[in-house]
Amino acid sequence: MAMKRGKVPKEIMDVFEKYMQNNVRNLKKEQATDLFQKEFQLDVEQSEVMFNTFDKDKNGIMSIWEFQQFYMCMGDHCQEVITKFKELDADGSGKLDGEEAKEGLKTLQTATGRHLEEKEIDFFMKSAVGDDGLIDLGAFTNLLYTLKLYKAPAPKS
Repeated sequence: MAMKRGKVPKEIMDVFEKYMQNNVRNLKKEQATDLFQKEFQLDVEQSEVMFNTFDKDKNGIMSIWEFQQFYMCMGDHCQEVITKFKELDADGSGKLDGEEAKEGLKTLQTATGRHLEEKEIDFFMKSAVGDDGLIDLGAFTNLLYTLKLYKAPAPKS
């Protein structure tokens, strides 16, 4: 999901600037998680997961570009994404195991409005699963964003 670096949309910049200090276009982890909690109503754990997911260079700082990527994934649908994640997280562990994720992917639609084929579900599962074999909220968010953009025709049987 590489994003071209150009002008940051005003709506994204307006949110980010509320939490900036000294005109530096970076947020420390504490500032970024505060932003996630106040602006997107994430809880502490969800904020940590999102920070760790979108801090792409793992330097403990969220740049405007990293925040823009988060915003593009979550945007106005933040609570919908969290609600869907919680629905799928049957055991309440805060992570989706293979079966929970697979069942959820069967209900989702691509950008063209079709449901995923079994081969595609397996592919998306492999791309989203973490080292522990589970999918956290951050990976799930990235997965949903990818599906929103996914316009490929169904694979041939």
